[in-house]
Amino acid sequence: MSDSLPEIASLSFEAALAELEGIVKRLEGGQAKLEDAIADYERGALLRRHCEGKLAEAEAKVQAIVAGNTAAAPRDLD
Repeated sequence: MSDSLPEIASLSFEAALAELEGIVKRLEGGQAKLEDAIADYERGALLRRHCEGKLAEAEAKVQAIVAGNTAAAPRDLD
């Protein structure tokens, strides 16, 4: 799997995090078939990387705002 899957790349941070939380709950339940658990784990890893990237973008924009750079306005966070 590639972490640049268009489906995941188009998710908002909130949507990706909600899906990741659902995957974690399913995996913690331990009731899934092995193949399903592996697929969930792989998707969860992609979602985690996507969320980390979104957070890094947001952090960079906030740092630019704090530093006085008005080019990175909060409306650019989508």
